[in-house]
Amino acid sequence: MTKVEEARLNGAADLTGHEYIEILGAREHNLKNVNITFPRNKLVVITGISGSGKSSLAFDTIYAEGQRRYMESFSAYARSFLGNLERPDVDKINGLSPVISIEQKTTSRNPRSTVGTVTEVYDFMRLLYARAGEAYSYLSGEKMIRQSEDQILDHILTNFDQHKLTLLAPVVKGRKGHYRELFQQIRKTGYAKVRVNGELMDLVPKMQVDRYKTHDIEIVVDRIVVNQKDRYRISQSIGVALKEGKGLIMLLDDTGQVHHFSKYLMDPKTGLSYDEPAPNTFSFNSPYGACPKCNGLGQIEEITEESIIPDPSLSISRGGILPLGEFRDIWIFKKIEAILKKYKVNLTTPIKNIPREVLDVLLNGDAVPVAVKSVKYPGTDWQTKFEGIIKFLQKQKEGGSEKIQKWVNDFTVTKSCPECEGTRLKKESRHFLIDNKNIAELATLDIVSLGQWFEGLESRLNEKQQRIGAEILKEIRKRIGFLLDVGLTYLQLNRPLRTLSGGEAQRIRLATQIGTQLVGVLYILDEPSIGLHQRDNVKLIKALKDLRDLGNSVIVVEHDKDMMLESDHIIDIGPGAGRHGGHIVAEGDPKAFLKLDSTTAQYLKDTRQIAIPAKRRKGKGEKLALKGASGHNLKKVDLEIPLGTMTLITGVSGSGKSTLIHDTLFPILNQHFYRSRREPMSHKKLLGLEYLDKVIEVDQSPIGRTPRSNPATYTGVFSDIRSLFSELPEAKIRGYKPGRFSFNVKGGRCETCEGAGLRLIEMDFLPDVYVPCETCKGKRYNRETLEVRFKGKSISDVLEMTVEEAVTFFEHQPKVVRKIKTLHDVGLDYISLGQHATTLSGGEAQRVKLATELSKKDTGKTMYILDEPTTGLHFQDIQHLLDVLNRLVDKGNTVLVIEHNMDVIKVADYIVDLGPEGGDGGGQIIAKGTPEEVAKNKNSYTAAFLKAELS
Repeated sequence: MTKVEEARLNGAADLTGHEYIEILGAREHNLKNVNITFPRNKLVVITGISGSGKSSLAFDTIYAEGQRRYMESFSAYARSFLGNLERPDVDKINGLSPVISIEQKTTSRNPRSTVGTVTEVYDFMRLLYARAGEAYSYLSGEKMIRQSEDQILDHILTNFDQHKLTLLAPVVKGRKGHYRELFQQIRKTGYAKVRVNGELMDLVPKMQVDRYKTHDIEIVVDRIVVNQKDRYRISQSIGVALKEGKGLIMLLDDTGQVHHFSKYLMDPKTGLSYDEPAPNTFSFNSPYGACPKCNGLGQIEEITEESIIPDPSLSISRGGILPLGEFRDIWIFKKIEAILKKYKVNLTTPIKNIPREVLDVLLNGDAVPVAVKSVKYPGTDWQTKFEGIIKFLQKQKEGGSEKIQKWVNDFTVTKSCPECEGTRLKKESRHFLIDNKNIAELATLDIVSLGQWFEGLESRLNEKQQRIGAEILKEIRKRIGFLLDVGLTYLQLNRPLRTLSGGEAQRIRLATQIGTQLVGVLYILDEPSIGLHQRDNVKLIKALKDLRDLGNSVIVVEHDKDMMLESDHIIDIGPGAGRHGGHIVAEGDPKAFLKLDSTTAQYLKDTRQIAIPAKRRKGKGEKLALKGASGHNLKKVDLEIPLGTMTLITGVSGSGKSTLIHDTLFPILNQHFYRSRREPMSHKKLLGLEYLDKVIEVDQSPIGRTPRSNPATYTGVFSDIRSLFSELPEAKIRGYKPGRFSFNVKGGRCETCEGAGLRLIEMDFLPDVYVPCETCKGKRYNRETLEVRFKGKSISDVLEMTVEEAVTFFEHQPKVVRKIKTLHDVGLDYISLGQHATTLSGGEAQRVKLATELSKKDTGKTMYILDEPTTGLHFQDIQHLLDVLNRLVDKGNTVLVIEHNMDVIKVADYIVDLGPEGGDGGGQIIAKGTPEEVAKNKNSYTAAFLKAELS
């Protein structure tokens, strides 16, 4: 028996004959010549403190090499389109399978990507509705019917016996035009009469109709008295009429009543017909299915009266019309003055006292010219029309410069599309039903409700629908099952992908991968437990084990305690971050790992812990009270937040935390302090605003979408560094100003890459990749700029420094070091000042934002709102973060955190727990108080886990 056969029999090795993945001499980024061997076809967790080199090993070494080998397998011709992928800095990797990476950063920003389209559930539903849906008329509500020629003939012979009938073939329906050529064509074909707008006419040479009016035109194909003997003639006439009318036919009886028939779907009452349904009839990304008003986005951007006139008590001269500003001696104000004069009103009249009809003219324009006195030619008047402020702004939005469009955006409001009511689909698509539900209604159900609707659907279908839908329903149920398995019970199919957290997007991709049923693949995941409540962790771990049991290797970069203890093998990288990391400090299966003494092992064994505070802060005695919040699934929630405390909002995924805080509370505060245009979700009122003077939301959205954004530019420290360089003697001799040291403007930057340091290579078949610029070798600047040095370092060298190095380097520059120190305080010692924003994880981006806010002066009356700040943080980093947040609260500020991590929840001053379930089963506050008080609650899932932590 061969070694391969032996290995296959004992289940350890697969077809490659390898039992282990062996990595020799990995030196990518901060890895210190790492050698590691771990088993294949197992669940392996790579952990360690932030910046220790986990991603360098998992993504930049293992995944990068797997991707490179895949590219190498292409033919030379195919590779010529793809460019070369650089080999990672590693001596050798043995036992590597084809690699699939499921990262957080791959979330689509496209508004057309939804949960349904990514998981393919919606695609199968489109197929089901196209083949088994029943059409109903949107005019009469009647069921649409389609008839064959024989059925139409039988209907006429049965119901119109001995009646005089005129057979009509409709050729124009409700369209403008003179139709001279059409009449000529009909005449040439041999027809003598037509029916125009309900009136029968003889066809005459050069016949035409009014081109500016809408018309209905039908050809008179035959006039008959219905009789069984004339069956053949009637049959021939019906065939000709259906051909001329493209499947439609009309009968005019002797009483003048019109009857409609169609080979396609048609409403027998009104004659309304639909095109034959196809899967793209139900796609909002196709012109055949998308709502024509919003183009399938479900939302429209409108310039509204409220956004242009926020304060009607002001007069026009005092800036009451926001886009115009205060009165100036310019043409537009002269026009407005002339219009107001006509209606006996003036510029100093408060807008609320201007009659409605006058305001309509100002906003929407008027076709009647007004006389405006000429300054150049005294005594003469200019007769000019006024197009209206809203129309003018709309025109600028469509055709103005980028700067003008940005300005107009300040006056636009995003609203749900009134035509499709946010469903994205056109009217016809929404009137195909299965079991009295259209496809748009199903897309609004959460995954649990959707699964229940599809359960036993066959019993509610007719025999034909059952036969058509059998295979499709099997696929739909399978995919819904995978989404339930990874804990995404609360999502809806119409939820845009860009609104999901990194963890949710990753779990959706994981569900899709489980659905593909691939075998022999190496999956690499980046913290899939983000945004997942402890209760649902069990489901996620089971899903990963199912993926492993199919015969795949699964590597997870993770900090979650449960995930580590349930894995087959743990690799701990450290001991520190950045240059202090890059070593394997501990590894083994969970039992062996717990016997070791690495930092992670100590936290897992509870020999090291995040301490529970001896005393909970009571706050200032003031509170912020939100009353009657009822957006999405919230059920008239009354939220109270004690100010001057660290308050945590907890609850299972989908229970309404983000709706309550991000979509209701934050927009209210933002409108109050910064006049934001974002509308909050439905609520009654907010009390206690007088106790705050600003609000800061720190979320996980990227700090920038291009390599030009980096922590130095985002925090503002780069402006101070550029000013410092421009003050150096060498810079003064050369006449360099701070702008010379900017990589975003001409002068000092490398013009080949325009200061990006990278060039975008467009890949024909794969995602685009960035490669270092060949001229400046990634330094961003030209040679002359790099010759100016501070303490021996050029501006490019400074951008390459890690935060830790920069704190020491700039220690005698208080203005610079103060801002860099905040990055150090939030545990980002290991990132470089110029690290491209596109390479930062969601958690890192959030901490860069937090550092930026920390560097500003706080007032002691600020509310900070954070969304899962522990994303990507090791136990030790969480301690650093808590120190920073506690420092903010100790100064009198309020910190409001949405979080699932028990290490943070247990140190809170006050907890508000939502639930009890996700989706429609949530939206209520089920527990509130100190952690000790919440832990006693019997109805809360959070309470059960919190009780274990506190004990």
